[in-house]
Amino acid sequence: MATETPTADQRVRGYHERTKHGPEGYAAGPARLDWATQPEPFRWWEGAPAVDLPLAAGTVRATWAELWRPGAVPPRPLDETSLAAFLELSLGLAAWKSHGRERWALRVNPSSGNLHPTEGYVVLGEDAGVPQGVHHYLSRDHRLERRCTPGAAATRRLPRAGFLVGLTGIHRREAWKYGERAWRYCLLDAGHAVAALAFAAAALGWRARVLAEPADEDAARLLGLDRAGDFGDAEPEEPEALVWIAVRDADAPPPSATAVAELGRLAAAGEWHGRANRLTAVPGRDWPAIGEAAAAARKPVTVEQAWTAAPLPEPTATACATPVPELVRQRRSAQAYDGLARPSLAALARILDATLPRAGAPFGALPWSPRVHLLLFVHRVGGLPPGLYLLPRRVGAEQELRRLLGGESAWEAAAGLPAHLPLRLLEQGDAQEVARLVSCRQEIAADGAFAAAMLAEYDAALAAGPWWYRRLLLEAGMLGQVLYLEAEAAGLRGTGIGCFFDDVVHAILGVAGEELQDVYHFTVGGTVADRRLVTSGPYEHLAGRRVAAG
Repeated sequence: MATETPTADQRVRGYHERTKHGPEGYAAGPARLDWATQPEPFRWWEGAPAVDLPLAAGTVRATWAELWRPGAVPPRPLDETSLAAFLELSLGLAAWKSHGRERWALRVNPSSGNLHPTEGYVVLGEDAGVPQGVHHYLSRDHRLERRCTPGAAATRRLPRAGFLVGLTGIHRREAWKYGERAWRYCLLDAGHAVAALAFAAAALGWRARVLAEPADEDAARLLGLDRAGDFGDAEPEEPEALVWIAVRDADAPPPSATAVAELGRLAAAGEWHGRANRLTAVPGRDWPAIGEAAAAARKPVTVEQAWTAAPLPEPTATACATPVPELVRQRRSAQAYDGLARPSLAALARILDATLPRAGAPFGALPWSPRVHLLLFVHRVGGLPPGLYLLPRRVGAEQELRRLLGGESAWEAAAGLPAHLPLRLLEQGDAQEVARLVSCRQEIAADGAFAAAMLAEYDAALAAGPWWYRRLLLEAGMLGQVLYLEAEAAGLRGTGIGCFFDDVVHAILGVAGEELQDVYHFTVGGTVADRRLVTSGPYEHLAGRRVAAG
């Protein structure tokens, strides 16, 4: 008897189900790390004309506190210096680390295992010291590689009030370490990168906006991802997001799906340059489930109603006057916590307030309704009893979450918080052991001040299309980047946790079916520094590179 071919929705849901970890076993992955096939951490395009950008992060004066005050940062004009600063602070290097003979780079946008599957492309319609066209950003060299020189017809249609950033994913780079579950991490990393773009834009007085309607096929054509000959035997890239960076008019509508499709068609007829480097000299193991799920989640052209966040008061003021370049470059993933840090209730309120969707950075970059909520395991916060808490992140979501969670949860409002911050106590008591258990028994989830699980409105989102799976994890990744930077601003340190027991969390909450799904974990606390490591500046290796004045 013939079996029915699974639908795209079933393939995506099947991928999520088969890549769950549990106490009895983990998702399929490599039994050991094959160092002979470790991927090269940087992609470049051999033979592509390149422009070395000036080191310009120092020209950005905005502080972290100013990013959260509407109108506090006046817009900079788009030129070579501002473009260089934007890329340096969103996709660039943060530092180099070394231990003995080993040396590796860290970037300002976080990545699971520091593997960095996310690549960035810039589509420029103005000559901002960099020619018009499609460029790949090589973070190691702080360089734009020109992939496409557009023809006259395309040049006339390129956007002028801003520029596009394309984010892509190299799934094989992440799968080397994480196997089938790697696609989840690629999507979370894309979310980290979108938030990094939004914050870097805000530091220049610009605005970032994810394009909701264009088809992945058109994005791939515009960025040259469909040019198989340019990749040869190199690892392919999948389109993850197109982000419009509005420079001169923050309220001007971003390019439409029709405009992106036309740009892609015209770009395809342009002059293309370069050939992708291969990331592994020896082919590693393939994980077909990733490619099947990614293909099922590719997005067609859609017509969508843009979502506008409900008005909220300005977030709780932060005491952090650190300049944005310094803060984003000091961000690290904690490796261990001291088990002692005890932030105040006011500090927690500030961190959580920054996760609520507002019109500014970073969540103003999302044109769709938030669907990811925070479950908190509070261990040590001054003025707040330990226990299990829930933060609904969308106005009106609390009643639906009460229905979905069921059980006998207390749902008590946490005292001492701003009225617009709906933190609800579900169960009071020591949550350290359960936090450790559900995060794959990792001590770091119990040793911090608090841990978090991100709960996505899974069924409701995927009902609109299987590509919504990507949007859920992208939103969770954006939340992770906010938590990373807010932890630093509070004198703490955060770390994302990709290993967790999905269904154990659901069972603890009394969640039945797939209406809610756990998609990402995070923890914040006082870090224990590894003094064996030596840190050096991000671009000390670029001797003689021009430093922008300002």
